[in-house]
Amino acid sequence: MINRIVKMEFDPEKVNSFRALFSQQQQLIRHFPGCTHLELWEHPASGNTWFTFSQWESEAALEKYRESDLFRETWAATKVLFNAKPAAWTVQTAVSL
Repeated sequence: MINRIVKMEFDPEKVNSFRALFSQQQQLIRHFPGCTHLELWEHPASGNTWFTFSQWESEAALEKYRESDLFRETWAATKVLFNAKPAAWTVQTAVSL
């Protein structure tokens, strides 16, 4: 299992477009083979910074998604809304309580 966090900063006027896009695509992503969890997090103080947190069965499952038409179409529609370069991390649990 891997955890993936992606930070995205949007043009403030395009945040609602992103929210609508995510709403439209979230179930498709959640049900993509290998995806076990998907959340969208907002940084409310900024108003335009968002994070996705997803869990994948393996690095190979994430890579298969990243090579899919679903990812290419979703990412193409998302990246035109950015006002800064996105950042992504694959992380693992260091301490579990």
